[in-house]
Amino acid sequence: MSDIKDNTEGRVAVLVDCDNTSPEILEYALRVVAQFGRVVLRRGYGNHGTLANKWQDALVRLAFTPCLQYQYASGKNTSDIALALDALEAMFDGRAETFCLVTSDSDFAYLCRKLRERGATVHIVGETKTPDALRNASDQFFEWQAPDTATSSGEPKPEAAKSVKRRPRSLIAAVTLLAANTSEGRVGLGALGQYLKRTDPAFSPKAFGHSGLLDMVQTYTDLVTVKDGGGYWVSPKPRTETGTNGA
Repeated sequence: MSDIKDNTEGRVAVLVDCDNTSPEILEYALRVVAQFGRVVLRRGYGNHGTLANKWQDALVRLAFTPCLQYQYASGKNTSDIALALDALEAMFDGRAETFCLVTSDSDFAYLCRKLRERGATVHIVGETKTPDALRNASDQFFEWQAPDTATSSGEPKPEAAKSVKRRPRSLIAAVTLLAANTSEGRVGLGALGQYLKRTDPAFSPKAFGHSGLLDMVQTYTDLVTVKDGGGYWVSPKPRTETGTNGA
């Protein structure tokens, strides 16, 4: 009889720093983590003023367990320590192997590194203000942007500016590096996407005006994209045919 555990459905812990962000981010965070597995832990951490006021409705409605942390001294935040301890406990107990921290506080960067050192996967859902120290400590960073209050009052939204497609040269460098280590001189689109995420957890083709990674690489004149064996492969164009290209 096999003792191999069925890992087809990962276990995810969503831990929210309620003192650092707003309740509107919560539904976005749950949509993000749904792709990684089943959410087995839902906890929101904060002091009495935070949990009893703006966060109460959101935590109750979305079935989160409120973790109240009293401030033992003025200006001291005990919520961060409670969240970090619960995350480590959940990892060592085997209750979760994927963690989603909802925060923009760079103090959690060390927790992210410790979890990843032990083999856990860490995602951060944060606001635009999230420092690079926290973004780069995660496996993947998801940026949430607050709704535009100027256009949410029933007034017609101004016409959106046409998206400008940008082509950072770092993508060419990534293809060149990865393709050089293969016998065929090319890299699979999926492997390329994984590499770009590892080097920059916040990487997204949409941030550069593209609908997806395939759409993005096909705009480069210095790259060749072919479909083979049910997948797409990317390789640098031979130097004799190289044109000028870049961001």
